Amino acid sequence: MAEIQPKAESGGKGGKKRAKKMSTKIDMTPMVDLAFLLLTFFMLTTTFAKPNVMQLTMPVKEKNEEEQTKLKESEAFTIILGEANKVYYYAGMISAESKPELKVTNYGPDGIRQAILDRRRQQPKTVILIKPDEKAVYKNMVDILDEMNITNQRKYALVDIAKADQDLIKESGL
Repeated sequence: MAEIQPKAESGGKGGKKRAKKMSTKIDMTPMVDLAFLLLTFFMLTTTFAKPNVMQLTMPVKEKNEEEQTKLKESEAFTIILGEANKVYYYAGMISAESKPELKVTNYGPDGIRQAILDRRRQQPKTVILIKPDEKAVYKNMVDILDEMNITNQRKYALVDIAKADQDLIKESGL
């Protein structure tokens, strides 16, 4: 470990004897070994950060696609994910005889979250249709799915955006 080495005697003059100066030398090898052992131990026993995953329950594909569940217009609430982090929404669905009032908001707590909560107060059996635009960012999809969890919305569906929805956005000028 550590050793003390005496200095060699010099054949100097006789006279006063001086105290011998001892030099110290510390062997660092065992400490380096211990450091690497500890490093290896902690690397092998540590769990790495696991990615956060959102659990999605997807419906089972039906054998006969014609027997899809029909959604009442009064229970529908449509959210369109647009470009530049814009969120468009309207109550109901687009039909040939009437066009709903399109509103625009953001992903903040007083934005789409408040709109979803207001809609659920009016219609407790609300089913939300999420329609991402081609120019929407993946982050927007994750944000809206987070809002579904935060607002405790149980029924929602990811649907392809229709031409009528894109036209509604263009006509509104929002």
